[in-house]
Amino acid sequence: MYLLFDIGGTKMRITTSFDGVTFEEPQVYSTPQIFDDSMQIFDEYYSKIKEKGPLAKVVGGLPGVLDKKKEYLVSAPNLLGWRGKPIKTELETRLHAPVILENDASLVGLGEATKGAGSGFKIVAYITISTGLGGVRIVEGRLDESIYGFEPGHQYIDMSGTVTGKLVDLEVLVSGSGIMFRYGKMASEITDPKVWEEASRYLAFGLHNTIVHWSPDIIVLGGGLILNGFIDIEKVKKELKEILKIYPEIPEIRKASLGDYGGLHGGLSYLKLTSQVL
Repeated sequence: MYLLFDIGGTKMRITTSFDGVTFEEPQVYSTPQIFDDSMQIFDEYYSKIKEKGPLAKVVGGLPGVLDKKKEYLVSAPNLLGWRGKPIKTELETRLHAPVILENDASLVGLGEATKGAGSGFKIVAYITISTGLGGVRIVEGRLDESIYGFEPGHQYIDMSGTVTGKLVDLEVLVSGSGIMFRYGKMASEITDPKVWEEASRYLAFGLHNTIVHWSPDIIVLGGGLILNGFIDIEKVKKELKEILKIYPEIPEIRKASLGDYGGLHGGLSYLKLTSQVL
C-alpha cells in the first residue's frame, strides 16, 4: 500500500493506492499554516488506513523549494510556517514508511505529462497559476534534472518596477496571492476584465521566457486561475504569437486535464520511476 499527497498553498490532498496504478478517493483539507497542525492531519488519516496493511512508500508534493536532499523546505512563500521544518523525518516517523518529497508543481506536471494534456509529447513545460505560480520541465516522462527544482514564478519581467512601484516577480503579477497583494481581493472577487487582460499579458511574457529557455513541444497550463477561466488561454496565445520572434511558431498550448488530482497522478508516476511497484 502506498500513500500519496499533494500539498498546495491553499489545499492539501491525501490518498492511498493499493496497486500503484490507481488511487482511492482523496481526502481534501485546507492547508494549515502551522506545520504541527498538518502533521496532526497525517496522524488522523493514517489511523484510518493502517489496519489495511503497512505502507511500502509515501510520495508527496510540497509548495516551495526543497533542500538538495529533499528533506525540508528552504523557501515556501505561501507556507512560511513550514520553512526549515523536518518534514521528511516527521512523516517517516509517523507513517512508518520511506518518504519521497518533491515540489508540488513538479508532481502535477509529471502527472499531466504522463497521463494528462501533455501525454505523447517528448518535452513538456507545465506551468501552474494558482495561489502561487510554479512549473516544471518534463523530458520523456521524467522530471528534468536540476539542483533546486524549477521556479518560473520568480522570474522578473518588470525590471523598472513600473507596475507596483518596486521590483516584483511574475508570481506577484499573475498568481492568486499576487492578485490579493495588489488589489486586496481574491481572484473570484475581481470583476474588471482589464485586470485579467493585464494578467494574461504578463503571463504571455513569462511563457515567452519559458519557451526560449526550455524549448518545449507543448506547454500545459494548470492551476485555479486557468482551470476556472480567470485567465483566458486564447488571449495568452494571441499575445505570445505577437512577441515570440526567435522561433517560427509557438508550441502547442493546452489546459491541464487532470483537474485537482494532477499531483496525485504525478505521485503514482514518480513512484514507478523511483522504485518497483509491489
